[in-house]
Amino acid sequence: MNDFPHPPERRRLRVLAAMSGGVDSAVAAARAAEAGHDVTGVHLALSANPQSFRTGARGCCTVEDSRDARRAADVIGIPFYVWDLAERFREDVVADFVAEYAAGRTPNPCLRCNEKIKFAALLDKALALGFDAVCTGHYATVVTREDGSRELHRASDAAKDQSYVLGVLDERQLAHAMFPLGDTLTTKDEIRAEAARRGLAVAKKPDSHDICFIADGDTQGFLAKSLGSAEGAIVDETGAQVGTHEGAFGFTIGQRKGLRLGIPADDGKPRYVLDISPVDNTVTVGPVEALDVTALTAIRPRWCGTPPSGAAAYTAQLRAHGEDVPVTAEVVGGELRVRFADPVRGIAPGQAVVLYDGTRVVGSATIATTDRATTRNQEKPSVTV
Repeated sequence: MNDFPHPPERRRLRVLAAMSGGVDSAVAAARAAEAGHDVTGVHLALSANPQSFRTGARGCCTVEDSRDARRAADVIGIPFYVWDLAERFREDVVADFVAEYAAGRTPNPCLRCNEKIKFAALLDKALALGFDAVCTGHYATVVTREDGSRELHRASDAAKDQSYVLGVLDERQLAHAMFPLGDTLTTKDEIRAEAARRGLAVAKKPDSHDICFIADGDTQGFLAKSLGSAEGAIVDETGAQVGTHEGAFGFTIGQRKGLRLGIPADDGKPRYVLDISPVDNTVTVGPVEALDVTALTAIRPRWCGTPPSGAAAYTAQLRAHGEDVPVTAEVVGGELRVRFADPVRGIAPGQAVVLYDGTRVVGSATIATTDRATTRNQEKPSVTV
């Protein structure tokens, strides 16, 4: 596999543009073609039954989305194909999503899709066919250094930055990634206006922030169908039962709404999910301050370049739209150890922690355990699932 020469922008590239059927990927493909690259559009068919996936928005999985992507490719004037990756998507994203919840963890399916589908299965096939790069509508920036290596950075517009869900990309994958929307300070309204000027019918298509493979947006209902209902106890920090549930998989750490507790707290304050135990199907709830986390251990790290060496100061992002928090991090025995400058709340095992050095993405890892702060004069045990 041939990496880009330095810098890649100096020659005409063969680019495979992943077109979800939404406005971002359509404008990204149009910009790549306008820049003089030889662009081919491809829509990924990710469901064996596309009608079962979400419609009416940027779902990237429906018959409607496929048609929208084809119409956009026709307007841009580029070849267009549909590639069937439904089986790979079911195994690597949907099945992983269900298994993680069954184990009491909270996964991010968009991050997993980028890792396993768009920049693994799709990229590998693209390179085998002689393409130089895969282009997507993500808001992030790839920077080429003097030595020809590539770095992933935040988008120029922090409000639209999507580098968190791309933190799983390694240096080889970055060498073949193109994000035409990442280095422009344009608002989403301006992107839509650009799409309209280009004659792209998706200009007014609404965005979706839901999970594309859950057609009705009911995640708990989807998990219940996949895993089955199983009544269990909701207990407080003392172990006293304060309610029941129909499946521990329906909860996430930090959750406040939908607990339906039969016994109020002694102090009358709201209670939050502190722990999920799939082994005995028990959910533990308690006060918000019990969610404070001082450190975490994350597994399966993936580095966007050279791994960290020794303990160093970084910032970390813990959710797709979360804020940066200052941390000290180091790799110990293949695991990432992160300590927060100030306690952080609501961290759930299964989520990704993404490290940043300024705007540069250092890498990503999956949270395995957390260390709780001392509250009520007691040391809270670490949470492990």
